[in-house]
Amino acid sequence: MPVPVPRQRDTPAAESGPAAPSVTLVPTATATGPASLTLLVIGEDPAGRLTVPEILDADGHHRIRLRSARNLTEAARLLTPDVHCVLLDLSLSGGGNANGNANGGGDDGDDGLTTLREVLRIAPRHAVLVLTAEADAERAAEAVRVGAQDFLFRDELDGRLLSRAIRYAVERKRADIAQYKLAESKLRAQENARLERGLLPTPLLEGSDLRFAARYRPGRSRALLGGDFYDAVRTPDGTVHAMIGDVCGHGPDEAALGVELRIAWRALTLAGLCGDELLATLQQVLEVERPCEEIFATLCTVDIAPDGRRAGLCLAGHPAPLISRPGRPARLLPYENSGPALGLLPRARWPRRQVELGGTWSLMLYTDGLIEGRIGEGRERLGQDGMIEMINRHLNAGLSGEGLLEASVTEARRLNGGELTDDVAVVLLSRAAG
Repeated sequence: MPVPVPRQRDTPAAESGPAAPSVTLVPTATATGPASLTLLVIGEDPAGRLTVPEILDADGHHRIRLRSARNLTEAARLLTPDVHCVLLDLSLSGGGNANGNANGGGDDGDDGLTTLREVLRIAPRHAVLVLTAEADAERAAEAVRVGAQDFLFRDELDGRLLSRAIRYAVERKRADIAQYKLAESKLRAQENARLERGLLPTPLLEGSDLRFAARYRPGRSRALLGGDFYDAVRTPDGTVHAMIGDVCGHGPDEAALGVELRIAWRALTLAGLCGDELLATLQQVLEVERPCEEIFATLCTVDIAPDGRRAGLCLAGHPAPLISRPGRPARLLPYENSGPALGLLPRARWPRRQVELGGTWSLMLYTDGLIEGRIGEGRERLGQDGMIEMINRHLNAGLSGEGLLEASVTEARRLNGGELTDDVAVVLLSRAAG
């Protein structure tokens, strides 16, 4: 039922431009409320049909500041950040009037919804209310489906209803924007996760009797990929090549560089390069692709002979692998005469050392994220000696393969008192003599 309206008085809309028309304000009962909001009214009203109640607080100050625009051109100019809500009268949005054209009144062929769509386009972050007659309830509902936050019936409009509708529309718009950002963030996270999973290696070991296991844990929060990288491939001659590396740092740039180095290593290995020649070429790739000259990478490569009993080992500033054999404690492979990390010295050389593996063995390659975790609350770190002791304890408990790696990484985290801050990659190659 329409609310009785006291005698109207014409008052120019607050903050309107000199050419903007007056908006009829209807005084209503005062009320207390939160800080004032700004409402932009769009529509030319030569017949004086549009009445917007004046809303005052207990002290007689405006709780809703009004601006008015005759068309969308003026509306775009008045849509400053301090405008919270737009009110569009659908019956005044027909033809050229609302869009600033020269044509007179009339209908725009879409019940005012064309103008509404344009308002939503130029005011994507503003709440939008539409005003229409009670007989046009279907058109009002369609306006909400198009994108308006709510609708009001002209004959029932009063200050209390308008104030509540504006604040509801503003909060609903904020919630819609927050929901949109959340959905966008989730989609981006899923996209990044799919991308990072695709960049993790798939070892190419078909035809080999070696067992392969790996564990990877990036240091970045909510990331799947860090600056550590690893890979393993079998070449046509039966040699199994494996490597593990670490780009200094663990941000997205380092992760991208690690992927580039891994892919380059695989391509060069399948092309027949190994040892010093391969590492020298990788250093050239690093020097070209790194974002700054301070970036370097450590690397460990092993190429295991087809019979599985011996391997060539190259170290570029990287920790030596750990080997374990039945009946003997695990120990580090010899690491004398290792070369520098990639990217530190031009024209560096990386000697290749031949090592005997034996018939049954497990070879563990790892990055320093595993050994640099702290032990308890002090400054002492796990280190290589602590890692060897930890691995031997798990081996004596009968662990191997995936179980051995999972237990080792879990214990390193526990000793650290929480997540390890650096990236961790661990690769385990095993052979059982048959």
